[in-house]
Amino acid sequence: MATIELNHVSKTYSGDVRAVREATLAFRDGEFIVLVGPSGCGKSTLLRMIAGLEAITGGTVAIGGRVVNDLPPKDRDVAMVFQNYALYPHMTVEKNMAFGLLRRRQHSGLSGLLFHGAERRAELAAIDRKVLDTARTLGIEPLLARLPRALSGGQRQRVALGRALVREPQVFLFDEPLSNLDARLRIEMRAEIRELHRRTKASMVYVTHDQEEAMTLADRMVVMKFGVVQQFGTPGECYARPANRFVAGFVGTPVMNFIDGRVDSGVFVSTDMRVLLPAGRWPRMPAGPATLGVRPDQLRVLHSADAGAGNTATDGTSVPATVRAIERLGDRMDVAVLIGGTRLTARIENDDRLMEGGSVLVHIGLGAAHLFAGGEDGARLADAHDGA
Repeated sequence: MATIELNHVSKTYSGDVRAVREATLAFRDGEFIVLVGPSGCGKSTLLRMIAGLEAITGGTVAIGGRVVNDLPPKDRDVAMVFQNYALYPHMTVEKNMAFGLLRRRQHSGLSGLLFHGAERRAELAAIDRKVLDTARTLGIEPLLARLPRALSGGQRQRVALGRALVREPQVFLFDEPLSNLDARLRIEMRAEIRELHRRTKASMVYVTHDQEEAMTLADRMVVMKFGVVQQFGTPGECYARPANRFVAGFVGTPVMNFIDGRVDSGVFVSTDMRVLLPAGRWPRMPAGPATLGVRPDQLRVLHSADAGAGNTATDGTSVPATVRAIERLGDRMDVAVLIGGTRLTARIENDDRLMEGGSVLVHIGLGAAHLFAGGEDGARLADAHDGA
């Protein structure tokens, strides 16, 4: 396996369209890296530059310590799994999986030796064993004689994975491989891919727009927007200590609640509320425009019967609100509330007493809240948790 190092990598298309801007990243040997962000953020372009399928406008890509900018894809020792599977429709599953190995042998310069007589038979037998072993690992051994058109979407995805695995490359690259599958199958395949990584200890780079998929799979994740790396860290770091408002809003389900306002003498003031900020939490709290970010699970929605003394926590503030909408999710519910003109979403345990249009008391917990500098992508202000 191999490390991957990107040094000021950029991609500019005609018309001065900058798809990737000065990406500098280092991926460790055997690490599972996920590139995540909204459509058009440059994550697939960055992956394709690693693979050699896109020319690099600026910077360098190194795999295993070797700069590969000028190497064609076949010489980079990477295997790629595509969104559309890219299987050969006229070949059986077995031949699809073996095709890359056969082509590699033919281009190795040894084809004259390996593909004649006993040597040829031994080489083909070794390929057959590798295909069979991989098929057993993926649970597709009974499908080896089928053509792709006779397979389900999940089966085709396993074949695409198998075709990459049999090659044993330095790096595996995945370009949104699960986006064509239904929700249940995506969850199953995520678990299988993670298990494959655990077993093979291979270096993997995986592209997705689904932040939940990224959080589930990644050792570390690269969050991108408009071709710029916003944060590079573990899923836990990106969730608990987002670099800026964009990362905070992109990572986590439901999305973080944002309340725009300003900080004045240790008090956060918005159009609809005043929140006393604990001084020990933000030791350097500049006055001026700011945004308060609160995860939905940090909000408590109290029915009027529970809103008396002793039923609100002391690590935040409680304000009256109106229930706008309720989404029931089995063992929990998402409740959208209006505090004046500010809409917030809370994720709470089921409470059948709550009704749309009803009056409630909302407690805003500040123990895990964040403050961001003013602006659409304002940086998160450092707090006492950063040194923990």
